[in-house]
Amino acid sequence: MARSKKQIPMLRRSRAMFASRRVWQPRLVFWAGAIAIGLVSVLFAKLADAAQHLFKLMTAGEGWNAWLPIVVTPLGFVACAWAAFVLFPGSQGSGIPQAIAARHLRDNEERSRLLSLRLAAGKILLTLVGLFCGASIGREGPTVQVGASLMLQAARWGGMAQARGLILAGSAAGIAAAFNTPLAGIVFAIEEMGRAYQARTNGLVLSAVILAGLASLGLLGNYTYFGVTDVTAAFPYDWPLIVACGVVGGAFGACFSLFALKASPRVRRWLAPSPLARTLLLAAGCGLAVAAIGLASGGLTFGTGYEQARGAVEGTPLPWFFFLVKFLAGLLSMVSGIPGGIFAPSLAVGAGLGSSLGLLFGSNVALASVLGMAGYFAGVVQAPMTAFVIILEMTGNHDNVIPLMLASMLGYGTARIISREPLYHALSRVFIADAVRRRRAEAAAQPA
Repeated sequence: MARSKKQIPMLRRSRAMFASRRVWQPRLVFWAGAIAIGLVSVLFAKLADAAQHLFKLMTAGEGWNAWLPIVVTPLGFVACAWAAFVLFPGSQGSGIPQAIAARHLRDNEERSRLLSLRLAAGKILLTLVGLFCGASIGREGPTVQVGASLMLQAARWGGMAQARGLILAGSAAGIAAAFNTPLAGIVFAIEEMGRAYQARTNGLVLSAVILAGLASLGLLGNYTYFGVTDVTAAFPYDWPLIVACGVVGGAFGACFSLFALKASPRVRRWLAPSPLARTLLLAAGCGLAVAAIGLASGGLTFGTGYEQARGAVEGTPLPWFFFLVKFLAGLLSMVSGIPGGIFAPSLAVGAGLGSSLGLLFGSNVALASVLGMAGYFAGVVQAPMTAFVIILEMTGNHDNVIPLMLASMLGYGTARIISREPLYHALSRVFIADAVRRRRAEAAAQPA
């Protein structure tokens, strides 16, 4: 039977509507996911500040409550380690290695063990508990895992196939929203998350960073993470300081990375005979050590270190020993296996190191602190572009572009001599290896 003239235009319109829906539905879901990352990042930041404030109130004063960390910190570490092991496996540590590993995995089920809404909720909750009990951790690394999880879930809901690119976009959006540093989010995606960066992901990353950034700006307004400093390095007077911050900062950063990477396999072997019991024992020991360091330093090492770093950037010298004790507290918190990042604590260590070098050289403390952050952070993560861009945006110090670049490159070069493996990528291989072992074990268990 021949079709009527009216039926053919209707058929064409229905096909056009279907095609239009197929094009726009994934985009709307993607945009909603990016905005959600910005909103969740802001909420996470507010809750993290509140958790640290509660810990400070709880332990303030000179009476018995000043000694509460000896009890609260180890118990908090144990609680976080138990929950991460039993309830939220895959949430341990920073979260950035999990996002990197998920980009290399092809199977959706394997990715779900590292990135999911359940893990995102657990990551936020346990990081907050860690900050409430005084752990030397940050929220920025966890925000990357949360952002990647939200974007991957958006991909599933929207029927989008570019999982690797969307994980990259979610990670970049997380960094951008966590620090209010959109350029650093993009550079981080290129340099750290995607060593084999593909040009076709440009649009995804830019769109995610813009939308997450707009959501963050809508709630918090435009701000610089560490305030604003307008100090400028003078030539040739300050150049020895720049070189010292780069080389010494890079060396200390590489030592942190090296110690963490050397400890990781040893800890895994030690945990193997009785994983849960020894995990809790390790967490209790590390928590007790972090509490002791915090008490010995007058409470300076508890939490992210944001207040100390901001004070140094604004010109208030830190005690000469601060960078050493903060280094130890951050390393112990990382080795303990509880969820929490190293971004903010690393910047605090760098600020403390720079402050000490500034006093030694008789230079401006604010300038030295900014340069110390660049050198040390580049040494820890071996991502020099991310280091100087993120510090540039966090301090608004655009007059020191070249000195920050030089300190970052010197820190990176020095770190490469001491520790050849970038920290996050080396740790991501542990998660990839676990996925491969699990796949082989499942294949071996299947009947022939």
